[in-house]
Amino acid sequence: MNGLRIYFCIIFSLFLMQAFSQTKRLLNNDVFLLKGEVVDDETSLPIPKVNVEILGGQYTTTDSGGRFSINAKIGDELVFKSDKFITVYHTVLDNDFVTVRVLRAKNEDLLDLSEQSQNQAQNIFNVYLDSARFYLKSDAEKSIAFVTKSLEPKKDFSPSNTQKSQAFETLGDINIEWGQTDLAIDNYKQSLGNRNSIKVNIKLASAYSKNKNYQESISLYEKLLRNKLSSYQKVQVFEGLGDTYALINEDAKSIFNYQKALDFAKENKFAPKITDLNSKIGKAYAKSGAATVAEGYFENSLKLAKRENKGRAVSEKNKVADFYNQNREFDKEIELREETLIEMESLGNTAKPEDEALTPQRQNYKIANAFVAQEKYQDAIPYLQKSIAEADAKEDLVVKKDATRKLSEIYRDIGEFDKATESYQRYVEVVDELYIKKEQEISQAARFSKEIALKQMRIASLENERKLNESRYKLAFQNQELIETNNKTQKWIIGSLIAVALLLLFAAFTQFKNVRQQKYANNLLALKSLRSQMNPHFIFNALNSVNSFIAGNDERAANRYLSEFSLLMRSVLENSEEDFIPLEKEIELLQLYVKLEHFRFKDKFEYSIEIDEKINQQKFVIPPMLLQPYVENAVWHGLRYKEEKGFLKIVFKEMDSETIKITITDDGIGREKSKELKTENQKKQKSKGMGNIQKRIAILNDMYKDKIDVHIADGPNGTGTQVSLILKKD
Repeated sequence: MNGLRIYFCIIFSLFLMQAFSQTKRLLNNDVFLLKGEVVDDETSLPIPKVNVEILGGQYTTTDSGGRFSINAKIGDELVFKSDKFITVYHTVLDNDFVTVRVLRAKNEDLLDLSEQSQNQAQNIFNVYLDSARFYLKSDAEKSIAFVTKSLEPKKDFSPSNTQKSQAFETLGDINIEWGQTDLAIDNYKQSLGNRNSIKVNIKLASAYSKNKNYQESISLYEKLLRNKLSSYQKVQVFEGLGDTYALINEDAKSIFNYQKALDFAKENKFAPKITDLNSKIGKAYAKSGAATVAEGYFENSLKLAKRENKGRAVSEKNKVADFYNQNREFDKEIELREETLIEMESLGNTAKPEDEALTPQRQNYKIANAFVAQEKYQDAIPYLQKSIAEADAKEDLVVKKDATRKLSEIYRDIGEFDKATESYQRYVEVVDELYIKKEQEISQAARFSKEIALKQMRIASLENERKLNESRYKLAFQNQELIETNNKTQKWIIGSLIAVALLLLFAAFTQFKNVRQQKYANNLLALKSLRSQMNPHFIFNALNSVNSFIAGNDERAANRYLSEFSLLMRSVLENSEEDFIPLEKEIELLQLYVKLEHFRFKDKFEYSIEIDEKINQQKFVIPPMLLQPYVENAVWHGLRYKEEKGFLKIVFKEMDSETIKITITDDGIGREKSKELKTENQKKQKSKGMGNIQKRIAILNDMYKDKIDVHIADGPNGTGTQVSLILKKD
């Protein structure tokens, strides 16, 4: 127990040391003078006049001796640029002297075909595409550059649709190789747009699957099955369907399609495919829990792989060993991995398997794990030590980290705490180193994706430019030919069409003008008719007021009222023939009218008229007597029936330089209550004033394009009424 306590104390201390070292590294932002040099990788000669910059910061150049100095911080990224070599990026990890080795750019990398003949250019197109395929796996940028060169316009040569299809297919293959499946999909579609091909459709379906567009992948594969396919293409399509269904965990459908592919492969003796499909069916059965059936298929794939070549056998043994591991058959797993190590050693560096597990360090690590699962710790230790040594030599920090941690755990479990502590300390150091490496890889991956996207855009612009030039050329040629062959006929037809068109336009314009004039005249007549109805209605209501004063034997009030009324009538008659009058005149007319109504109903309401000083009353115009009926309605149907004294408020407010808002608000009994108080005779009579106003506004808005907008709303609890009128200047 004491030993375990000591061990855990040591482990905790190491965790604190690791956290402190990472915190110190992250917080250390001190600027220092970084010195270094740039040399040719082949000759080690210094390179002068190299552009050296920190992304988003300092800039300098190398001197005649290739030396430079620049202010930097830990974590800064230096960029070294020159037309003499390929751009190099370097992350600052410490303040030690930096030596940057660069690869000279070779002129022969990209050929210049500007002076080549058409036949030579066509041949060189194939050279470019072959070069792109050659660099496909090793140098994505160079590979894409060759595709770009193949599509660039050249003297007396433009790539055919077939050639463009091949170029975009190659571009899609490059994207797939470097994990850019979304770009691959776009490029395969471009390829198919130039020429339909079963082969490219199969590649597109596979790209859909890798990009997790599973339904699109399945749909395209099933569509391909309805086409006439070669035997090998049938194998590819069924295998692709099996792969896609496996990715979405539909094991039964996956096995069914793999089996169909296997049947065609056996029928046509496609040996590599038979091996692959046995392995994939075995993996699918293992995943679904049918271990016995899976083992049979794995044994088949292992036997078949041995007949092909050592590299294929090594890859298959690794897959079968993983299967044994899942089924806890560790002895069989260890035996297969031992054989894999021996065969990998005999292959040397000639084999470059795609599976990252096919490395000595990873195989040794997995053998050690199999021994640990059997609690054979002493047997596991030598394999972990080999794994660490191999990983260190190959700079495989991931395996080195896992193996070092596992070794520390084994030493802990067998009670060798000193060795456990030492191993754990190494593990902490590897984690730190791996953290820095991952940061660099993320930065490089982002930069790589950006550069690839830029090159992709360059190709897209080339294609668009080529299409535009072709369209222009064809259009110009067709126009010239048409002019030369049909010149006289074309002129006669065009002249006739112009004459007919002018006649039709003139007739349409005349008709439109007549209709518009007739409509305008009708509107004017309607407005005049409404105005003629308006004035008698107003005069009749006013005379009723005079009559009420006389009936009450109030001659003085009647005389005063008639005096004010005569001024109002003069204004009304002066404006009766006008469609619009200045707002100033309408306000004067309204003030006279409200004054008269207040004179009669002093005990029923008070009033106020507020006019915004910003309003230019001369520039705004309004139909005469537009506001009076709303005020009359407020007084006669709202305020005069109110038991206590009410209030009438009229506000003229500028909304903007082109619009004013007029609000007429009363706190009378409200519209609903007013209706209830009407006599049967009043209910039978139609309201002439309000009806006329609505018709006038409708006609004016039709003539002058929505100049006036009116909204009537009840007050709170159904009492009072507010009329809001929006008036536009033009």
